Amino acid sequence: MTKPLDMGVFLTGMLTGAHATRERHISQAKTVQAAIFNRWRLDNPWTWQRKHIVWFLTHEIKDTAPATRYYYQLTANLIALRMGKLWFEKPIV
Repeated sequence: MTKPLDMGVFLTGMLTGAHATRERHISQAKTVQAAIFNRWRLDNPWTWQRKHIVWFLTHEIKDTAPATRYYYQLTANLIALRMGKLWFEKPIV
């Protein structure tokens, strides 16, 4: 079994702003990665499809506060942009 991709390294080039904001995005990206791994056994974001992130946003965090869902949406946007995808031009949450 291979070691999962480090989300901090994966997002490094995309993260700007305050240190706390960068740390939040990295922490949330690791949570997204763990949830997708538990569901589909995909631990590398380069292998993810749009449906994986949409599933996380619509099902995995459906019972969280609206502000939390908003911050996860921002993190999902960063992940998609890092992958060179335009999956989330409009919010889906």
